[in-house]
Amino acid sequence: MTIHKEGYTTIAITILLIFVINAVVDYKYYDITWLRWFIYIFSAALFIIVLQFFRNPGRSFSAGETLVICPADGKVVVIEETEEGEYFKDKRLQVSIFMSPVNVHINRNPISGVVKFFKYHPGKYLAAWNPKSSTENERTTTVVEHKSGVPVLFRQIAGALARRIVWYVKEGDQVVQTEQFGFIKFGSRVDVFLPVGTKVNVELNQVVKGGITTLATLS
Repeated sequence: MTIHKEGYTTIAITILLIFVINAVVDYKYYDITWLRWFIYIFSAALFIIVLQFFRNPGRSFSAGETLVICPADGKVVVIEETEEGEYFKDKRLQVSIFMSPVNVHINRNPISGVVKFFKYHPGKYLAAWNPKSSTENERTTTVVEHKSGVPVLFRQIAGALARRIVWYVKEGDQVVQTEQFGFIKFGSRVDVFLPVGTKVNVELNQVVKGGITTLATLS
């Protein structure tokens, strides 16, 4: 397992903060043993939590020309037909994955193809499971056209804790299935919009793995 590049600055700041807090406690409250041990334990727990959040575990990825691979770790919270109003402006099959703070937060391309559309939207920070988060929260929208001509839209959505969305794609890019297209910090959601009638291979509340679980099969 390695640490994702998006975590370097946060981890460095965390280490500095831990060092300062421990130094102050050791200097000012050296005679209060219970307080010093409480700060030591708190510091260790904080460091482990931040470190695990930015983990980048080694994986054997799934692949397939007609397969839509899960773009993120988490739990499936939505499988339904809905009106997609930003790009398609028609009915699509929406599959949404909720990412909790304990999940790996790397986002991966569900299919290979050409990026036909990309847009970043500043916005609110509603809880990621709130239905309005898809249209009101900070988010990015990416549409990749499969070589068969089928477009797939996927959307990074910030949550109540996530205050930074990172993306690595732009319009015109040729992207490869399961390669990283972005990262979201501290709890979030990814929506995938597929053509109506697409065979979905996951169920509600199923725990999924980014780059591994097969989300759907394109017709």
